[in-house]
Amino acid sequence: MNPPRVVIDNEACVNATVIRVDSANKHGILLEVVQVLTDLNLIITKAYISSDGGWFMDVFNVTDQDGKKLRDEEILEYIHKSLGPDSCFIPSRKRSVGVSPSTDYTSIELTGTDRPGLLSEVSAVLMDLKCNVVNGEVWTHNTRAAAVMHVTDESSGLAITDPERLSRIKNLLCNVLRGNNKTRGAKTAVSLGSTHTERRLHQMMFDDRDYERSDQDLADEKLRPKVTVVNIYDKDYSVVTIRCKDRPKLLFDTVCTLTDMQYVVFHANVDAESPEAYQEYYIRHVDGSPVNSEAERQRIIQCLEAAIERRVSEGLKLELCTSDRVGLLSDVTRIFRENSLSVTRAEVTTRAGKAVNTFYVQDAAGNMVDAKTIDAIRQVIGQTILQVKGGSELSRSPPQESPTRFLFSGLFKSKSLCNFSLVRPYS
Repeated sequence: MNPPRVVIDNEACVNATVIRVDSANKHGILLEVVQVLTDLNLIITKAYISSDGGWFMDVFNVTDQDGKKLRDEEILEYIHKSLGPDSCFIPSRKRSVGVSPSTDYTSIELTGTDRPGLLSEVSAVLMDLKCNVVNGEVWTHNTRAAAVMHVTDESSGLAITDPERLSRIKNLLCNVLRGNNKTRGAKTAVSLGSTHTERRLHQMMFDDRDYERSDQDLADEKLRPKVTVVNIYDKDYSVVTIRCKDRPKLLFDTVCTLTDMQYVVFHANVDAESPEAYQEYYIRHVDGSPVNSEAERQRIIQCLEAAIERRVSEGLKLELCTSDRVGLLSDVTRIFRENSLSVTRAEVTTRAGKAVNTFYVQDAAGNMVDAKTIDAIRQVIGQTILQVKGGSELSRSPPQESPTRFLFSGLFKSKSLCNFSLVRPYS
């Protein structure tokens, strides 16, 4: 009786496109709207949310990645269709928050203790098992690591469906994740379904309790985002306030966490026009109650801090573009490992036969990467294939030599580089 209404206005604001969404209210609808805008890589500079009663009203000020208003008719039409009255009839994997069938790939979920070289070990196991990684994302936070990887069979290029093979993949990967750590467990899951990868990573790390901090971490309170939770007793709301450095997808990360913790946002005010982002949420639990204990308040604070920190890009950003092939991820991450680099976050994508991968790396001690080490790695992989983004984080100090530093480099020099498909220029 009351279909959603979407209005996109390029005249109301001088420096942003204004998107208004009105619809019947339901739990999770705010996350759904924010997820659609975030998946388009739009920058949300301001937002006003109100969902008291049975109606949901949102206003978002958004720009593209270059800070300009939205002019692309294809994007504007997609927003209308995704959030408007026909949205429930549009299939979209990105909007999925559960599991939907996929015959294109097999989804592998991994959770375990982070350590240098972990991504390299996982990639090597998958290559030995004749699995090709076509897409994937890896997050690390508070000594924990989580990954969602989409793999296909090496020979057929299709999803892996054999139960015995899937069980073997799961068991071997679990052994790698577990390593020598006897205090914290490791989890692997294999399915023929697709989910929203970033939301799933938040859920996996939340389930793994990455928000719990040691006494040493508690001493670093000044370095963390500023999160407060107070109650307004005459209105039966709890008010969550967040102040932190702004970055892409910050709003999605906080709304995702509140939703998965079973809280409903009734009102919100978001301002991210300055380097510091400000977010204010008026919330209640789904049972209608505000935050009613100090333990619950502290848990909300810790979980939101973790949600903000998980996607913070620590380390030097490297981008790799080349023709895709089986074992590419294994070879590249092994080069990183043999040169004493640790991957803190990674995004792996395949587009029309091309691998487009992004890695954030530090040295094994968690410090800035030495420029000579990166230069050596780029010489091995190919200067045009591996690009450095934001080189200000490079250290120009003399590198500390490692006895295995150029072990893999020697392997590459001993054979034709073209055999590894790592030096073909990307265009």
